[in-house]
Amino acid sequence: MNLAMPAATTLAAAALSAAAADGVVLWPSGETELRAQPDSALEMAADGAAEVRTGVEAAFPGVRMDFLAGERDLSSYGSVVVSVSNITDRAEKVQLSVKGSVQGVEGQTPGGSVKLEPHAAGELRVHFRNMPWALDAPLELVGMRGFPKAPGDGSTFDLRGVRSLHVFLKQDGNPGGFAVRRIVATDDGAEQKILPAATFLPFVDRYGQFAHDDWPGKIHDDADLAAAREAEEEWLAANAAGPAPDLDRYGGWAGGPQLEATGFFRTEKVDGKWWLVDPDGHLFFSHGVNAVATGAETGVGFRENYFAWLPPKDDPDFGEFWSVQDRPAAHGFYRDSAHVPFDLFDFAKANARRKYGPDWKTQCAERAHARMRAWGLNTIACWSDMSIRAMRRTPYTAKFNTRGPSIEGSTGWWGKLRDPFAPAFAESCRAGVAEVAETSGDDPWCVGWFVDNELSWGGDDFEIGRAVLRSPPTQPAKIAARDLLEERYGSVEALNAAWGTDYASWNDFLAATRVPDESRAGPDLAAIHRAVVAKYFRTVRDAIKAVAPHRLYLGCRIAWGRAVVYEECSRYADVVSVNAYGFPPMRDLPPAAEDKPMLSGEFHFGALDRGMFHTGLVATRDQDERADCYRAYVGACLDHPRYVGTHWFQWMDQALTGRPDGENYQVGFVSVADSPYPELVQAARDVTATMYRRRFECK
Repeated sequence: MNLAMPAATTLAAAALSAAAADGVVLWPSGETELRAQPDSALEMAADGAAEVRTGVEAAFPGVRMDFLAGERDLSSYGSVVVSVSNITDRAEKVQLSVKGSVQGVEGQTPGGSVKLEPHAAGELRVHFRNMPWALDAPLELVGMRGFPKAPGDGSTFDLRGVRSLHVFLKQDGNPGGFAVRRIVATDDGAEQKILPAATFLPFVDRYGQFAHDDWPGKIHDDADLAAAREAEEEWLAANAAGPAPDLDRYGGWAGGPQLEATGFFRTEKVDGKWWLVDPDGHLFFSHGVNAVATGAETGVGFRENYFAWLPPKDDPDFGEFWSVQDRPAAHGFYRDSAHVPFDLFDFAKANARRKYGPDWKTQCAERAHARMRAWGLNTIACWSDMSIRAMRRTPYTAKFNTRGPSIEGSTGWWGKLRDPFAPAFAESCRAGVAEVAETSGDDPWCVGWFVDNELSWGGDDFEIGRAVLRSPPTQPAKIAARDLLEERYGSVEALNAAWGTDYASWNDFLAATRVPDESRAGPDLAAIHRAVVAKYFRTVRDAIKAVAPHRLYLGCRIAWGRAVVYEECSRYADVVSVNAYGFPPMRDLPPAAEDKPMLSGEFHFGALDRGMFHTGLVATRDQDERADCYRAYVGACLDHPRYVGTHWFQWMDQALTGRPDGENYQVGFVSVADSPYPELVQAARDVTATMYRRRFECK
């Protein structure tokens, strides 16, 4: 299906008043028009909405709102809101991207998304003024995903020259559609403080906080740390039992039905809904958090002038919090080999040392369990401190990564895909299982094992097949692909006839690195793609069950991947884990998948009203909205029949100046100064107070 239309095809809306009660109407107005994007058809509905039908040819079909004057200054507005609706019988994720004269050297553009159920309506909202601070002149700052900037300095999006708004779908192989009803620029958003660039450095205080502003809960001196510790100890003592009275020692629902107690966590479908069942036989929803640990190290090398205080490396109290990284980061400033090795310092650990004294590690571990119980959290999830997990007071998950040669022709955000046909891959699975089993194989407190994280499965059903064919002849996956094709076609001549290729032999096929005509080879590329995916999940499953048949295999935390990835994961994993950011969170299994429980392995929301520079992957206005989004996200998962848990990313805010790959997200339950965010804590308590009965009784 191809719905491509001439570039000149437009819908010019009748002029309306530019003023609106909740902002300025951008469309419909006499200042703008809508244009169909490639592979998209656009027509006006009787109710005045612009209906967009999309095909399967273009990567991002949709509609574009252009300013007739060429561009418009939107810097005085706080956000843009697009009222949209789904006009199809399947769920659609409608997305928004704002384009302008200066896109930014890192390609940063404002954007957002909303997932709509069939025929449902919603809003696409992008906040322009999340950052509360701006500089009065350009200043070169590096190593951070977000930081204050001067308008139009070339390092970020310049709202003074907005040219268009793109409302679109990401191609998933199916025709789609949505309707745009209204586009409004609103006045909400943070009021920016203009800071002088000449005196901005240093901007990090001795506690790792932003030095040039104040906010509720900011630590100003060691006396504030002591007072915060004392106040929280009183609160924890008063709320030690947690927000729900009928929980067992694992955080399962002692007040609910009694099921078979096996001594380990398992899954069971009860009245049409999947559940985890804890070792005592009680229904369990994994309400957890990732990276439960004290630490937020940041790169100091080549940026020493950012910091108002750094201790000597031989300081008796704080010298231990220095370290050196001798390998490049995956992304960002420290990916440049010229900046490696580099020094790091951990302000979070320094603050813990100040707050709890020389025994800070033990004190922080004890407090982590006390906090989780009082806050209503019942799972210590991925990347958490092993010493905290080993105390066996809160259920936890474990994780290991596969190793072995990569598929050379593959690419991905976190790296190339491992070759599951390589003998070394299976060996690494067995070694990983053996290692993780030493500490958690027979531990009833272990919920299950994740294996790997956010693998590079490709954006379509052919990508792994392409990667295999681009690889050298010794690639084990390519040899497996040859075997698959030889079984399917019998002879290389038959393959040539099907593909339109001219391989002289099967060895010639192995030696070639070109990708054939996909219109002819597509089904076989998809078969190779599926074979690699299936081999991956089957090999991991077999390694786990050979050693620990009672241990739950929690999947690989899928962030990207087409239906085939979910289908094969559901065949072999006990739980299909997804890292599902955004809202609503629902990412369901495709129809061809086996009926299995699902778990959200990562999600978060952030705001910039407490001294941080980046919201993380999903922005909110402030801590109150952040907490509301938390309630809504976990609540939606509780109401879904497959989801058996949600794991927030992460326990502690990232460093203001960024971890080595530049992430500096405000995504913690606690700040780098070890101060809990009360709004988020209350949201977690609110969820737990009713979560079991809500899920059990939900129809």
